[in-house]
Amino acid sequence: MKFKTALVALAAASFFSAAVSAEKLSVAATPVPHAELLEFVKPKLAEQGVELDVKVFTDYIQPNVQVDQKRMDANFFQHQPYLDEFNDGRGTSLVTVAGIHVEPFGAYSNKIDSLDDLKKGDVVAIPNDPTNGGRALLLLQKAGLIMLKEGSKITATPRDIADNPKDLDFKELEAATLPRILDQVDVALINTNYALEAGLNPTEDALIIEGSDSPYVNILVARPDNKDSEAMQKLAKALKSDEVREFIKENYKGAVVPAF
Repeated sequence: MKFKTALVALAAASFFSAAVSAEKLSVAATPVPHAELLEFVKPKLAEQGVELDVKVFTDYIQPNVQVDQKRMDANFFQHQPYLDEFNDGRGTSLVTVAGIHVEPFGAYSNKIDSLDDLKKGDVVAIPNDPTNGGRALLLLQKAGLIMLKEGSKITATPRDIADNPKDLDFKELEAATLPRILDQVDVALINTNYALEAGLNPTEDALIIEGSDSPYVNILVARPDNKDSEAMQKLAKALKSDEVREFIKENYKGAVVPAF
């Protein structure tokens, strides 16, 4: 009888162990603020039976590749225009699970204190990925430095510049490298996650920055086959909680803005 009881207990333990492991969720994220937000909600998810495994990436390609190839369950680093462009260009079908926050995009310099100080022929670095490069150009157009061709949108490139009064020299570089080359260019347009990672304070150091009404909400992304899983929905709910809203407000001081 004791032997049977032991077998039942062992079977129950094995079943419970399998159930817990089935709730493991791997998420690819860039370091700041995405990985920080995921680490913040990890204990709460553990209480709900979800083991969150956060893998940090420093580029904008691999997180999507990893999810598409089912090496990771989800990612958290991008906005919808970038995801749309990636899906169109790569033939993938990644989907949005939830919108979490906005990172207002900004222009930074170690050489000038105002965009008005830019001189003829100065070098301006922008991200080389299609959507963030276009986002940078749209911000410079809003500042009155350039004029893009009529109808130019988020995928605009320097070739779409119709008017460049100061003959600015645009350099397209990988987004992650832009904070490191500030001393080599006159201005760089930098995604806030990379600015924060480099120790820049967007609300104080940016020469110009998007407003809180920016349409580029950062999103939790998954595949069609797992976006509605219980673990994924628990993660989405945790990231949109009141606790995360307060964490964002207290820790990023306007450099990251809740979108929920």
